[in-house]
Amino acid sequence: MASTASAASTLGAAAAQSGRYFGTAIASGKLGDSAYTTIAAREFNMATPENEMKPDATEPNRGSFTFSAGDQVYNWATSHGMKVRGHTLVWHSQIPSWMTSLSGSAATLAGMQEHINGVMAHYKGELPYWDVVNEAFNEDGTRRSDVWQNNIGNAYIEDAFQTARAADGSAKLCYNDYNIENWSYAKTQGVYNMVKDFKSRGIPIDCVGFQTHMTGGSSLPSSFQTTLSSFAALGVDVAITEADVTNANTTQYANMTTACLAVSRCVGITVWGVRDSDSWRSSESPLLFDGSGNKKAAYTSVLNALNAGGTTTPPPATPTPTPTPTVTPNPSGTISINAGGAATGSFTADQYYSGGSTYTTTNSIDTSQISGSVPPTAVFQSERYGAMTYTIPNRTAGSAQTVTLYFVESYVTAAGQRLFSVSINGTSVLSSFDIYASAGGQNKAIARTFSTTANSSGQVVIQFTSGTENPKVNGITVAAGSPSPTPTPTATPTGTTSISINSGGSATGSFLADEYYSGGSTYTNTATINMSQITTNVPPAAIFNSERYGAMTYTIPNLTAGRSYTVTLYFAETYLTAAGQRLFSVSINGTSVLSSFDIYSAAGGQNRAIARTFTTTANSSGQVVIQFTAQTENPKINGITVAG
Repeated sequence: MASTASAASTLGAAAAQSGRYFGTAIASGKLGDSAYTTIAAREFNMATPENEMKPDATEPNRGSFTFSAGDQVYNWATSHGMKVRGHTLVWHSQIPSWMTSLSGSAATLAGMQEHINGVMAHYKGELPYWDVVNEAFNEDGTRRSDVWQNNIGNAYIEDAFQTARAADGSAKLCYNDYNIENWSYAKTQGVYNMVKDFKSRGIPIDCVGFQTHMTGGSSLPSSFQTTLSSFAALGVDVAITEADVTNANTTQYANMTTACLAVSRCVGITVWGVRDSDSWRSSESPLLFDGSGNKKAAYTSVLNALNAGGTTTPPPATPTPTPTPTVTPNPSGTISINAGGAATGSFTADQYYSGGSTYTTTNSIDTSQISGSVPPTAVFQSERYGAMTYTIPNRTAGSAQTVTLYFVESYVTAAGQRLFSVSINGTSVLSSFDIYASAGGQNKAIARTFSTTANSSGQVVIQFTSGTENPKVNGITVAAGSPSPTPTPTATPTGTTSISINSGGSATGSFLADEYYSGGSTYTNTATINMSQITTNVPPAAIFNSERYGAMTYTIPNLTAGRSYTVTLYFAETYLTAAGQRLFSVSINGTSVLSSFDIYSAAGGQNRAIARTFTTTANSSGQVVIQFTAQTENPKINGITVAG
């Protein structure tokens, strides 16, 4: 418990003691009110634009974006040391008439993606969180009927998250809703099952926002903490995003705060307005300051809860090393840790960590890429994942140490879905690391070895930081001395390997089933394809009956860095019926190779297969990265061959 002497005196500072934030909704129209801004700047360290980043405010006319009001909130907040939460990209409400009049699946999807791309491009790299989809469920746990659901179908939410990830890989992507605080409620379970499904399939969702409007007759359910912890256990952050309570009931506000503090992945609390007079439900006096700007009893109850719990349960973002070891390593010896698991072979049970969660699998593991001393298979069947730090103690200060990190991707199913970074004693050793791409697939074990020097406290501190998805590690070995001259091999590139991929489809002929992609959706057709325009290396006609479409990237791994490769892209327009309806662009390893490309026009009609071939050089990671970007309509691809 924080002592009285060290207790923080503002909401933001009290929340920051545990690495959390305490925020408020900010309205641009009230930034000229000095009483309003004085309270907001003093008390809060996160701002959510109340209406200024909603669809009707940012794109009132299709293709015409306006950010003046959103920028006003952003500029004010950041100038006062606050971060800004993006709210919201896809919603059934406060959308312009051009969105409500969209019809047809492809056109509606294109409109949604254009909006997401346009707004996120403006704020790229500036906002730590985005509410990508807002209020998509009915009270009975079914999907809400709106233009997105009715025209696109269930896939629209995952399409929105995939588009958002491609637009800004640095922002955490959130689903946000009300009436999902009660664990047993049908709507809560509907959202939970969606998030669980997304995580199982590698759909990029990072967080869930609980609006927590305890107004209009609602009250905080006793199961709220269970709800938060259950969602967090899926591997997402949770946050209270729009809190207000009828008559600012002190007990409910305190319990809400305590529930967040009890869940390590609850990153913060936002109240929906500064003073009662600023509230959307001002008649219920639901906020922490009265209309004159005076602190209410509820303010004190929240501040006391934050100070009481502020240093007891830090979230993974600001870990404190686990102080009590179960095994004392020899400063001149070796310690191996089974991350997330029990002792096995020479590996001790998981220890010396702070932050993160555990996950186990029964998958069969291919360890053929690890030479020398191969860890037990059981090491690769358990893991610790999330923002976390391992602090290995009892080394000799200033001595050389060799760190080996063991990984296997047993959860996500394609390259690009999990990118993260690792530092050792403050030095970056892995940046945007992709286990799947580095290993060449799922369930393939790999190791990475690094040299470091034990710090002045005789420690090796290994920190894992999220990128597009939670970081993870399966095992760690720290040994005194420098590594042997023979490095741990990565997946061995052949240099002349040819790989062909059936985009959106299963294996056929020499084409593998779809892999190495991130983003996009799949579509199949039964059209008869005219193959006459492809005269060499003709692929099976079946690859043109499946496709991947949308904002997407293929990252082809295990090539020889710096070597020349030939990339062939296969296309057929089986959906649209005229030239000019689908224009998109393609880049390979950052170089534009197709601009405003029109499959229908290039092929001379529908259901006509064509190929486009390019030469590139594998990047320093031994990859060929092929990125597809929408213009007038979703990009699409039927097949890919990379040969060298």
